[in-house]
Amino acid sequence: MAGYVIADVNVHDSDKFSEYRNQVEPTVELYGGEYIVRGGEVEIVEGDWHLNRVVVIRFDSVAKAKEWYYSEEYKGPMALRHKSATTNVVFVEGV
Repeated sequence: MAGYVIADVNVHDSDKFSEYRNQVEPTVELYGGEYIVRGGEVEIVEGDWHLNRVVVIRFDSVAKAKEWYYSEEYKGPMALRHKSATTNVVFVEGV
């Protein structure tokens, strides 16, 4: 069953976040991930959402998503993301 990383991202340093984007892509590819949603326009239809920039990455499984997220390859980009944005991240099992 597919696994998804879903992130709500509030960028506060666009230059550093651009560096993050360049660094993260190869790590996602290395673990077989595919971007499904990457910062497109968000329209809130119902509820009390406070979304900024939404990112959805699909992996073969939640286990593979976690393997990527906690990997040595992602540690550097993750540190850069923490310096450039505030994020909420979840793992979701899906189809």
